[in-house]
Amino acid sequence: MRRFSLKSLILFAALFLLNGCADDKLGPAPVPDNYLESIEEWKQYRIDVLSGPTNWLRLDGIYWIDEGENSFGSGEDQDLQFPEGTIPGHAGVVILKENIITMKVADGVTITHEGVPVEEMVLFDGENRPNVEHADLEWFIDTRGGRHGIRLYNKNNSKADAFDGFPAYSVDPDWHLKAFFVPHSDSIAVTLDNVIGEEIERFSPGTIEFEAGGERQNVLAFEASSGLFIMFSDETNKTETYYAGRYMIIPFPDDKNKTIIDFNKAYNPPCAFSRYTTCQLPPPQNRLNVSIPAGEKRPVDWEGI
Repeated sequence: MRRFSLKSLILFAALFLLNGCADDKLGPAPVPDNYLESIEEWKQYRIDVLSGPTNWLRLDGIYWIDEGENSFGSGEDQDLQFPEGTIPGHAGVVILKENIITMKVADGVTITHEGVPVEEMVLFDGENRPNVEHADLEWFIDTRGGRHGIRLYNKNNSKADAFDGFPAYSVDPDWHLKAFFVPHSDSIAVTLDNVIGEEIERFSPGTIEFEAGGERQNVLAFEASSGLFIMFSDETNKTETYYAGRYMIIPFPDDKNKTIIDFNKAYNPPCAFSRYTTCQLPPPQNRLNVSIPAGEKRPVDWEGI
């Protein structure tokens, strides 16, 4: 039987630990050869999504519905007054009764669903929220905090047509970082605030660890369909980025719980450029005391909250 001296065993253990630490070292991660191209593709995808026919940049308003009958149209005498010139003065009524919302269209007004004119239609049955259209307008029912409203989009929006992205920092590969996912023993419920003071509960499967400002940082991650969702704030919020923080989607971790957190893809929440949103705010654990000069900066010429 081969015997090892105590000195050899200590040396072996030290080498093992050193190798382990090397594997676990945080900091910048190597970038692929097409990295800059991939960032430009991501930026273009974001432009296309935000300026889409029923996305944030074409959202014209949310019109809250009262119990009973609510008239709608562009006239000043309507309960729900749509923008002038976009629809007849009186276009119909929406009726909220027992949590069901029904639309009745006025005579001579054309409102369609999937291209087919409708005279009367349930817009909300407690679950389904079909879209309807008139000319450049498209709308459906939105529900927030127990209230129902018409979420109205106007496709005739030259500002959205001309949108070519928000101001951003120059792409810096040093902000493409190695990260580790540290799972909770079970998903935990986290109470979040939104920009209008409401509390929302969201589930976190674990935390993300990375290095920034020369120190190890950790932030709560939240469940999302396309990756892990991160809400964070940092010192740049005081001067150059949106004051309430920014968002990110990062890849799901691999079988060793490794992933990448790329701050070049940090993006503005909708409340940075739209008044008709209720963005969730970063939890206290995700408010970083370092500057992260990467990703999108504050929007210019867009009115947020």
